[in-house]
Amino acid sequence: MLVAFWILNVIHWGSALVGLFAFVHALLQRADAYSAADRKTKPIWMLITGGATLAMVLFPVMGPGMIFYVPAMAAALVYIVDVRPKLIEVQRGGSSW
Repeated sequence: MLVAFWILNVIHWGSALVGLFAFVHALLQRADAYSAADRKTKPIWMLITGGATLAMVLFPVMGPGMIFYVPAMAAALVYIVDVRPKLIEVQRGGSSW
C-alpha cells in the first residue's frame, strides 16, 4: 500500500511539473506565432495551461478530484504534443524538407 501511495504521489507531482512546463513555454512564446501556427491565441493557451496546472496541483490522481485531473492532464499534453511543435516550427522558419 505504501508503494502505491508513492507511485501516485510521483505521478501527481510529475504531471504538475508537465503542466508548469507547458504554461511557462506558452508564456515565453511570441503572440504572433500562435496565429501563424493556426492555433488559438496566446492568452487562451496561457489560460488553458495555467488552469490545467492549477487543477493538477489541487486535485489528486485518484479519488473524486480525478474528474478535474484527467482533463487537465489532457489539456497540458495537447499543448506539448500539438501546439508546442507547431510554434517551434513557425519560429524557426518552417521545415527544410
